[in-house]
Amino acid sequence: MPEAILRFYAELNDFLPPALRHRTIRRRVDGPASVKDLLESCGVPHTEVDLVLVDGRTADFSCLVVGGERVAVYPRFRSFDPAPEGRLQPPPLGEPRFVLDVHLGRLASYLRLAGLDAAYRNDCTDEELAEVSRDEDRILLTRDRELLKRAIVVRGYFVRQTNPRRQFAEVIRHFDLARRLSPFTRCGRCNGRLAPACKEAVAGRLPPRVRSGRDEFLQCSGCGRVYWEGTHVEQIRKFLRLALDEPPPA
Repeated sequence: MPEAILRFYAELNDFLPPALRHRTIRRRVDGPASVKDLLESCGVPHTEVDLVLVDGRTADFSCLVVGGERVAVYPRFRSFDPAPEGRLQPPPLGEPRFVLDVHLGRLASYLRLAGLDAAYRNDCTDEELAEVSRDEDRILLTRDRELLKRAIVVRGYFVRQTNPRRQFAEVIRHFDLARRLSPFTRCGRCNGRLAPACKEAVAGRLPPRVRSGRDEFLQCSGCGRVYWEGTHVEQIRKFLRLALDEPPPA
């Protein structure tokens, strides 16, 4: 049976068995196969791939491979960009928007605390997550590579870390968001934007000690939850600083 010869570069090797990382791989081709199917049969979701060269020429995910080809596969480039016509991933969003799978609830909370648009529900099915990512043009964050292989998912990222704080640092680093954070501008409960609220308008929803000791408040435009500055604010600021200072994994 004919074979294609593949080589995956940089962090794409995270998806390969240890014995196959950073080396040439021979993959049997049972009839014409698309580049997307070939890569994902090796375990690499298409959302992680930004450039494919087939026999030295740029190819898209629909390009057919019949055997005998040499296929080089690259993630998104950090230091330079290939020619625009060779890019397989869409251009970055002007304002990053995320949707997270049901296992990343703590990460969703951290992203919201940092002021980032992070849609999350703990009862979403994989189909619903993929549809939200497509319909709302959101980056799907998940640790389920099979979810990222769905054809309708255009923007997605496989979160490598398992610790939520490290996941937060990983996402901020990967999407270069450190200078775009705006803490305390989104609701941690529903992701709505926060806006200044008149004390008189929210007084009935405040504990007595807060009503007598605070004058400045924020209210969520979505669920109406009221926020005020307390001791937790400095704790959150400290958390964000520590997370952003987290060294990248080896």
